[in-house]
Amino acid sequence: MTALDHPARHADGPERPPQRVPFPVVDEVARHCLQEEEPETVHIEVHLPGTPDPARLKAAFDEALRRHPRILMREARGPWYRRRYEWELTAEPDVEVVTFPAPERDALKKARTRSLSEAPPLSASPPIRLEVIAQEGDGGDTVASGKGDGSVLFLTINHTALDGPACLRVLATAAELYGGQDNSPAAPPSRTPTSPDAESAVDVGDAPSGWAPPARVSRGTPEPSPGNGMLVAELPVPRRPKGAPFTVNDQLMVATALMIAHWNREHGARPKPFRITMPVDDRPRSMDMPIGNGTRLVEVPFSAAELTSEEWSPEDIGALLRRTADRTRALKALSRPQLGRGAALLTSPVLPVTLRAAVTRGLRRAAAPWTSTTLLSNIGRVPYSLDFGDAGRAHAVWFSAPARLPRGLTVTTASTAGRLHVALRWSKTLLSSGDGAHLRDLFEHYLHATEHTEPTEPTEEGKKP
Repeated sequence: MTALDHPARHADGPERPPQRVPFPVVDEVARHCLQEEEPETVHIEVHLPGTPDPARLKAAFDEALRRHPRILMREARGPWYRRRYEWELTAEPDVEVVTFPAPERDALKKARTRSLSEAPPLSASPPIRLEVIAQEGDGGDTVASGKGDGSVLFLTINHTALDGPACLRVLATAAELYGGQDNSPAAPPSRTPTSPDAESAVDVGDAPSGWAPPARVSRGTPEPSPGNGMLVAELPVPRRPKGAPFTVNDQLMVATALMIAHWNREHGARPKPFRITMPVDDRPRSMDMPIGNGTRLVEVPFSAAELTSEEWSPEDIGALLRRTADRTRALKALSRPQLGRGAALLTSPVLPVTLRAAVTRGLRRAAAPWTSTTLLSNIGRVPYSLDFGDAGRAHAVWFSAPARLPRGLTVTTASTAGRLHVALRWSKTLLSSGDGAHLRDLFEHYLHATEHTEPTEPTEEGKKP
């Protein structure tokens, strides 16, 4: 995956070598831990009512890449003893990024399978690919979106280099160039302002210690082949009671925790604390958005006692939502490196990268019991209209994040056109497609339950005021 099979291109003119950029911490750790059987890919699929013109879309996307030059990169070659991996920036793509596969039965299903099993190589710029899948007459592939025709823009990203929000920004630029419509990001939803000092002082002492090994997702019915499986669903965006102190993100967090707790109970697992990794993205969504892996990861804790109940009343879920909101608000306010200070130390260019890679992989295996239970990546409301002119405006956008063990399950959500688009992705060594369908049903059940809560704070006697 990392060998370069072509000569270096000169991005800055015939007399100058291409500009090089050292791998950031997130990129280096991901590069150290690559696995062929479970590629680290992010997938984005954008459903349109029509089909864009091939020549115009290719031209628009190529121009969008030039307007966001940080995406035009490949891994630079270097000796084994080099101290850093480096990205080599290029002036033009090395490969044809946009393709229009011939129409075939189950085309969307096959595109999803490719996205989970075939990562764009790091050796060619840019490490992404965009397939335009025709949906007309595609049978069961159209069930998730509720549409029977149109097309799907299917973007596959090598997560060692880039994340989903960054590539969505590039796609929004391409949409504006193609359709001529303004794709400026919408203003983020307003939130009740709180001071940073107050947020940092939120007490999360009722949550379990970070030193306690968290629960794992119980093994279901594994499939014989390696890799990831995925299931997508379209749900209503959950309603929040008027005046609720929690956000939709908190509702998604609680639904994810209760889904896994229910699943583990069904499989006889002993109650243990949960920790759910939550990416936080503070980047602007405008044209100057930094392109790359730009999110920082925080872990939202839940005690074993919080999730052991088998019957959840609206009051119980409301109390759990308020505690979760306090924790997520406090964690978002903390300033810390993307992967923590340990990762920054581990990637210091003291030893050759080959030696640091061996150390990183060993530490990852040793730390597996302390890895979080799962990852919930909530993109939120897609901030761009993604209006492709004659091909129409996006009516559904799905994302999915890698799901390698020891987590083995990730939940990724986004909302478009007033609908919530959920992707469950799992390691096939842990779960099967039937298990994924059951987890989806549990998620939908508990997400709906978060809508029926009591928004007011209880009195000291535990009663409504």
